[in-house]
Amino acid sequence: GTQFIRFKLVDKNAAGYNHGGGIVAWKGEAEVPAGAFKYKSPCPPDGAHTYEWTATAQSAKNGGKLGTAKAKRKYPE
Repeated sequence: GTQFIRFKLVDKNAAGYNHGGGIVAWKGEAEVPAGAFKYKSPCPPDGAHTYEWTATAQSAKNGGKLGTAKAKRKYPE
């Protein structure tokens, strides 16, 4: 039932900073094309920060949450 995927990037050490993301229409593709949404790359001002991507499968553009996947990584390592 997934029709859209919502992407969001969060800096876990500076959660108030908006790194962006977006909603992409999905028709079963194996990859999301480059430039499908906008975000600000990780670039912590002081030491390593932990960043988390969230991808939420949705049945509608503005809702209908079906499931969520998350991935975290420190940058720089």
